[in-house]
Amino acid sequence: MTNRPFRWDLVRPDQVGTLLDDTEQPHLWFLDDLTVCAAKVLARSGNGDLHFVGRSLDSMYDLLGGALERTSWHDRRHQLPLSLKPRWGLGSRDVKLLRENLAEAGITPYALARGTRPAVFVDLVYEGDTFTELYLQLRRWIDEEREAWSVIRRKLRFAGVTLRQPTKPDAWRWQEDVSWPRELPAAAVRNVSLTPDVWYYFGNRQPKLTPSFPRQRWTDETVRTPDHGKATRRALAEGFALVAAGRSAGVRERLVRTITAEPAIAEPWLRALVTELRC
Repeated sequence: MTNRPFRWDLVRPDQVGTLLDDTEQPHLWFLDDLTVCAAKVLARSGNGDLHFVGRSLDSMYDLLGGALERTSWHDRRHQLPLSLKPRWGLGSRDVKLLRENLAEAGITPYALARGTRPAVFVDLVYEGDTFTELYLQLRRWIDEEREAWSVIRRKLRFAGVTLRQPTKPDAWRWQEDVSWPRELPAAAVRNVSLTPDVWYYFGNRQPKLTPSFPRQRWTDETVRTPDHGKATRRALAEGFALVAAGRSAGVRERLVRTITAEPAIAEPWLRALVTELRC
């Protein structure tokens, strides 16, 4: 069994007892921006399963947990808690552990080749290092397993949540500095932006429910033990509040309004999701 950081299930919550008794009610000052961003991620997913890489977008994972709870998409969001950096240079043991973690999340060359829906990797992106390493590791694994790349390339998608910048023709885009996106269909790499205050909060300042999970901790069994520290309790309270917000009529309606403005609303699968969100 692989080690994965312990995380409470906030949609069907584990017993938390008195853990939050002395924790302040969180202020979700970023909720509107997050809702719009989550709606665009859904609309640009190509009807795929969402795999949230690392911890940066825990808030989107939690918000959608509440919003999608009573829809046919209730099982379409997954966590992939891995932290990856190309400069680490993974050894053979690291690669084995990485593949075990991916397999536990249902991501293997065999599954990708035979799955009926795309696998959509979602992450906060600056230069795209994590996506680059993840793609290269998957590509190597697929080749070693001799699965059909011509099939799998149509089922891989990457949704980057980027730092918003002024709209202009020569605006820098992270995927233009790496070569691998050109191996995939044009729509496979999509971006959604967040304002700098929200982006930096999620990436740098937000308390997280789980520890970072780089390769140095892939065999560390302590990550499977829940932490009850003050920062974790704050993160837990915020996570619960986001799930509750996702269940609210106001957030679901904002999701619908944003989704219906997206070009993909012409697709039957997305119109069906909008219908479910309105119920």
